[in-house]
Amino acid sequence: MQLQKAEKTALLFGATGLVGGQCLEMLLESPLYNEVRVFNRRSMKIQHPKLKEFIIDFEDFEIYSDWIKGDDLFCCLGTTRKKAGSKEAFAKVDYTYVFEVAKVADRNKVNQFLLVSAIGSDKNSMFFYNQVKGEIEEAVNDLGFWAVHIFRPSLLLGNRQEQRLGEQIAMTASKFFNFITNKVAPKYSAVEAEQVAKSMLIYAQNINGGRFIYEGEEIINV
Repeated sequence: MQLQKAEKTALLFGATGLVGGQCLEMLLESPLYNEVRVFNRRSMKIQHPKLKEFIIDFEDFEIYSDWIKGDDLFCCLGTTRKKAGSKEAFAKVDYTYVFEVAKVADRNKVNQFLLVSAIGSDKNSMFFYNQVKGEIEEAVNDLGFWAVHIFRPSLLLGNRQEQRLGEQIAMTASKFFNFITNKVAPKYSAVEAEQVAKSMLIYAQNINGGRFIYEGEEIINV
């Protein structure tokens, strides 16, 4: 079942990323949300009657806690180890920053937390990336939100602000191999960032509370 509550307030972190950018466009267009609060390190220079942008510093996040109030929080924060520069810097973004956001939102009685994670997330994984993703999933699930929705896409397709050679090659190859994975192991199929964002907005309207994980076809075919 879906909850058709109108005039909700959406909170969005990671709006400058691949999925976050798509989320922002859809939230601004959606009649279910009359206010969209976006939290960035730098201004996106976007004007919209529904948009409220807050410039924040994650190193001193608590001082912004009064702004983290609303109905649904869409968390699209994330980086890569290569971009971050070290394991510690990667974990700071993908675990510490996300958890700080979640704790404040929980304390402020935000109803739902929607998190973009990754396929293969597992706190016991031998791979550091998957381990961190699994740890933040568990940490968020243990908080008091009415509902937590975790999205585990495989390779994300879309137009990135910065293109990495390895990802370009992988995205090109995925277009040839998706027809195989769609039949054999659909959860590993590459997925458009736009589709991930769309699934987040749709599942955010569920009337049932609880803890939910979405992979593969649950993201692609929603």
